[in-house]
Amino acid sequence: MVVDNSGKGLVRQGDGATCADTVLEPPLNLGFGAAVNEGFRLSRAPFLATLNDDAVAHPGWLAALIGAMESDPEVGMCASQVRLFEEDQLDSAGMLICADGSSKQRGHLSPYEYFATREEVLCPSGSAALYRRAMLEEIGCFDDDFFLYCEDTDLGLRARWAGWKCLYVPEAVVEHRYSRSAGRASPLKAYYVERNRLFVLVKNFPASLLLRAPFATLARYAWHVVWMLRGRGAAARFRHEGNSALRMVLYVFEAHWQMLRHGRLLWRKRRAIRRSAKLSTAQFRRLLRAHSIGPRKVAEL
Repeated sequence: MVVDNSGKGLVRQGDGATCADTVLEPPLNLGFGAAVNEGFRLSRAPFLATLNDDAVAHPGWLAALIGAMESDPEVGMCASQVRLFEEDQLDSAGMLICADGSSKQRGHLSPYEYFATREEVLCPSGSAALYRRAMLEEIGCFDDDFFLYCEDTDLGLRARWAGWKCLYVPEAVVEHRYSRSAGRASPLKAYYVERNRLFVLVKNFPASLLLRAPFATLARYAWHVVWMLRGRGAAARFRHEGNSALRMVLYVFEAHWQMLRHGRLLWRKRRAIRRSAKLSTAQFRRLLRAHSIGPRKVAEL
């Protein structure tokens, strides 16, 4: 089963180009997570692979991920070595998490040779990942409400609460044209990344960390200004693409407003996550610390 989320509205059988029995093409763009969920619900495969439409997998990518997954029944997710397309730098080797709920690619812009060891990481980037069906049946799939961006972080944190592990598999190589679909610093991306990191925060962070999150947020905003003035980071790219600083501020306010509007729903989801959690709050906090990234680095990337 392959899902093409370009909005063509077809179901094709026996597509030899994809080596899939069925290719599902929804009539509308459902958003990344919802489209993946459709494919999961219509398949019975023991694993679910995600691969962005702007990513190209090297030969043996999927076999390497499945082999790693089968090596340990406690591994529910596998992260690929995602390289920037036709460059010697990484896009991601798993994900890192900031104290305000922002997530960034581990090893982003580093030489990929520095990340040649198979090891446990927080969670995979959904641009190229493998998930165990048993895990998804236990905790649920991607959250449809995210639509675009950060749904992989949310799924990963929910899985970690439930006691599942994530393994980084450097042999599983993908080349990624980073943010080619929505734009590396587009208004669309700016809004959804800010809104959805708030969704991640409210759903998954322990109460004590929720109280600290606003201070990390203010620090990140301050560093965005610093790096923008120096011509670096996401804020600088946003301005370079012709967007005003005022527009950026308006997206921040809109993102917080949407978080408040969804507050009851987010809180219900939060309570459901905690009811089924196998990790204690202390264990989860240690996990976040072990895979953390600071506000300054988030703004710089």
